[in-house]
Order: sequence, then C-alpha cells, then structure tokens
Amino acid sequence: MSSQLSATPLHAWHHAHGARMAEFANYEMPIQYKGIVAEHHATRTAAGVFDISHMGRLRFDGPRADQLLDHLLTRKVLDMQTGQVRYSLVCNENGGILDDVLVSCLESPSGKNYFLLVVNASNRAKIVQWLQPHLADFPDVEFHDVTDATAMIAVQGPKALEICRPLLPASALSLGYYRAKVTEQMSKPCIVSRTGYTGEDGFELIIKSEDAPRVWENIMMAGRELGVQPVGLGARDTLRLEAGMPLYGHELDEAIDPYQAGLGFACNLKDRSFVGRDALEQKSKLVTLPKRVGLILDGRRAARQGAEVLDADSRVIGQVTSGSFSPTLDKPIAMAYLEPAIAVDGTPLNIDIRGTCVSARIVPYTFYKRALSL
Repeated sequence: MSSQLSATPLHAWHHAHGARMAEFANYEMPIQYKGIVAEHHATRTAAGVFDISHMGRLRFDGPRADQLLDHLLTRKVLDMQTGQVRYSLVCNENGGILDDVLVSCLESPSGKNYFLLVVNASNRAKIVQWLQPHLADFPDVEFHDVTDATAMIAVQGPKALEICRPLLPASALSLGYYRAKVTEQMSKPCIVSRTGYTGEDGFELIIKSEDAPRVWENIMMAGRELGVQPVGLGARDTLRLEAGMPLYGHELDEAIDPYQAGLGFACNLKDRSFVGRDALEQKSKLVTLPKRVGLILDGRRAARQGAEVLDADSRVIGQVTSGSFSPTLDKPIAMAYLEPAIAVDGTPLNIDIRGTCVSARIVPYTFYKRALSL
C-alpha cells in the first residue's frame, strides 16, 4: 500500500483474501474479490458484505445539535425522533450540492441523544472544513470526527436478515427501514441501521475500529451456508446504479441542484431557514435546467461517464454521468442529464461511445426494485 493512502481496519483481511485493491477517496480499497458480476449476483440473490469504513462519520452532541443540523441540512432535523434516519443533502448558498448524507438521531447507553452524520468519503475533508464557521455559531455543540476511531460494514441482500439473526439482538433485527439503534454485536458496542446503497434489504453496522475484524468474521461465519460473499466497490457501483441511486462526483456535484437530480423530496423548504434555502426555492420553479434520466442501451457496450448523448439530428443534448453493463438486466444501462424538453420516458436517442453511435431510449432511472418482504 502506498504510504500516502489510508487503510480501513479491515485492510489486512482484504489482502489476505485476494482482493484486488485500488485507490478510492485516498483509501486503498477492495475493488473485487471473485469478480464484479459474481459479487453483484451474490448480493441480489443471497447477501454481500461490504467494507464501507472509508465513509465519513461525524458526531454531534449537545442540546442544540438538532438546531445546528437543521440549519445545515436540506431535510428537517428538529422533528426527528430517536432512532430515525433521514437522507438529506448539504448545499451551498447557491443551492449546489456539497454532499448527500444520512443523518441519524441516536440514544447513547447513558440515555443522551446525539446525531451522527455519514458523509461521502471523497467529501469528508470538505464537509469538515465547511462546518467550522457554523460550529462557531453553536459553541455548546460538541463535534467529533469519529471516522478513524470506527469502522463501517454493510450486510446487504435478501438473506441479510437471516445472516444477522444470530449476531444481533431482536430489537435491532426488528428495525424498520431507515431506523437505527445503538446496541451490541456479541458484546461489542455497535450502531445498527436498516439502510444501504444497493437496492436490497440489509443493515449497516458502525463499530469500534479495533472490533471490526472480529465483527466481519462473525458475519462471514454466520452467512457461510447462506451464500454470503465479500463485495468490493466494483459491484457496489453496479448495484447502486441499477437501484437508481446517485453517486457524488457523477450525478451530484456543486453545479447540480437537488431538483435537477430528482431529489426534491429531500428538500423541506416550508417554514425553515437553512444554508441554500432561498436559492433552492427559486430552483424548484425552474423548468429549463438539465434533469437526471435513466437510459437503456441496445447491444452489449456500456457507455461511461462523459459519453455524449445525441438526438435524432446528432445534436448533443447531454452527457452520461454513470454507465455500466447491468448484471441483473443483462443489458447496458446509464444515467445522464438531458435537456428537459427531450427528457421524456421512451424517447429514442443515441450515445457516442468512443466514436460509435449506439441507440438507446430514456427510461426511469430506478432500473431495479426488489420485491418487498417486510
């Protein structure tokens, strides 16, 4: 590993089990073990285990922590109940997206409430720096970046609940979607949430960094007869793309606003004042900006980020932001931002893939939806 790259607490396990490693967000991370397609199918049919310790974890304590976060996030925080998790955005004053995050309202073993913000690995330093002047306005709020002191593991797939049943208390297993609880994993302190980034049911666990290898091994042993597989970032990307979930640096950045991205549901404007709120109110009324769409391509070639999207007259009308061959659909899929006049489901168009025009059509960007079993 390069001395300039960070390592997660599970780094040695990945190497010992033959993971192909690569740099991602200044971490050396597993890209794949047995192969992206095999790991993708394992997650869709059984369960995948993901090391997501590179994600940033920011903790806020104090009686006004909810007020601080309500001022910073597009989603309302003041009415959050203990155990609730919400998807939200952090925007700049112009309404551009600084990051998409999960905010959790949790209760410590001592009975005190606190908030945990999970941010994208590539944005952690930016968000921590951006927070500083706002923290100064709330001196009674304690802020701690607990990323390095903790690890984060995701168990995703239709058998995730069965795998976790012998490992977690019943109160954690019965959590509803987007709920979280401070609990234990075989006597090890653990935050469990019913969340994920794959389109499947499952859990995300936050534990102390020194406990991570033991917890990871417990999960692998519990799922050994159920088809559990370790999964790298390669399949994590194809899974989230099939589920229509945006990725920062692809579908999201500071030049994109939430309404373009189809994330208006995460903007609570009424009776609130937060960073970027006034700009977002104006943007919510615009109908001329490019909007996010899904694309299904003919043939077998995948369009990658940056590929130009063309109309019937070969006019450039947008660019692909993410694209891959979908293992579940067995065809190439992509997301792109297109001019709103043409961004209508069923519209045929072409994509320039390294000089070759490939026909495609616009579809809803949620390509895959699991069958609900809860």
